[in-house]
Amino acid sequence: MQTRTAPVSRSALERFNDAPAEEAVRTLLACLDSRLWAERLVSHRPYPDLPSLLAAADEAAYDLSPADLTGALAAEALPALPQDTYAAAHTALSAATAAYEARFGHAFVICLDGMPADEALDHALAGIRSRLANDPDEERAVAADELRRLARGRLTDVLQRRGAVTSAASPRGPDEPATAHARQTAQTPTSRSGH
Repeated sequence: MQTRTAPVSRSALERFNDAPAEEAVRTLLACLDSRLWAERLVSHRPYPDLPSLLAAADEAAYDLSPADLTGALAAEALPALPQDTYAAAHTALSAATAAYEARFGHAFVICLDGMPADEALDHALAGIRSRLANDPDEERAVAADELRRLARGRLTDVLQRRGAVTSAASPRGPDEPATAHARQTAQTPTSRSGH
């Protein structure tokens, strides 16, 4: 699946390419909480452009071991719903994620990039309900793909919107856009989530 990406500031990518290894790893860990993934990306610097970096990020995410995937899923944040969301929505999302986690043993994640904030909750709930019918192996593959898409969106966001690569924020940062998963279900589109 190919996604169009806006041009990234050359200086942001240069800063990422030139940052000390541990600083670059911290930046990447804010996109996907897998040290193996982050170190692999850092070890292949410099990247000539954002599409090259995103392709490498995808490849590294596909290569996550079951243990790495479990750790990355465990780091995902709980959903952050808008303040004016009805209590019933909070209850419905909490119940759905609890059922999902009881069935699969890991956090529910879904990429909500580009999803209007007023549709994110419904989309997340529909995703949980449909994915509850998956068998565990099938769902693990779906969750891994959603996590990869979240990491891609977060990495793009770091380089395009913030332009800096010095963030040590975790995937559960409260200021993240809603680009991401079901756990941060109704924020601004372009953030990540998890549990």
